[in-house]
Amino acid sequence: MAKFSLQPTPFLGGFQKDYGTVIIKEITDRAITSLALPLGFEAKAEKAIKTVLKLNLPEVGMSTQSKDGTTALLRLGKDQLFCLKNGENDGYTAHKALADKFGDNIYTTDQSDVWVSLTLSGPDSLRALERVCPIDLHPDRFGVGALARTAMEHLGTIIHRNSVAEYTLMSASSSAGSFLHAIKTSIDNVL
Repeated sequence: MAKFSLQPTPFLGGFQKDYGTVIIKEITDRAITSLALPLGFEAKAEKAIKTVLKLNLPEVGMSTQSKDGTTALLRLGKDQLFCLKNGENDGYTAHKALADKFGDNIYTTDQSDVWVSLTLSGPDSLRALERVCPIDLHPDRFGVGALARTAMEHLGTIIHRNSVAEYTLMSASSSAGSFLHAIKTSIDNVL
């Protein structure tokens, strides 16, 4: 009998391309855990986040990051956050560790295999995004740490501004190829 072993592979094969003034790269080592704050127990959940992650709860539409850059919290709504753990190749294990630490204080769900994540960086990254993203990304309106849910080329997207010239883009893994194509086309049309 033949022996088979399944190996995880990135949705886009670890895609990376340098356009000179824009670099696009698939993030392949990040665990994503959804955190839901139980109704009526938000203060208890906030305390658990501070204790477990050593992070303050950000405002809706904003993020916060650990000093070492390994953990980020993205506040998507009043009672929903994403916890991003960089350097994690096993989303299930990362999720289980968080779920065990939070206990009943926060509801958690592993989202690692649900999202394809890209970084877009470089001095022309904003120009490339302005063509495909329908929200105002001007630094005065969408500063470092800001995030939003939107659509890019009809695909649901979360956009997060990591720094002055770097963004994280997240979309459904089931349409990863189409999402990458939309972003690459936008870059090609502005450079």
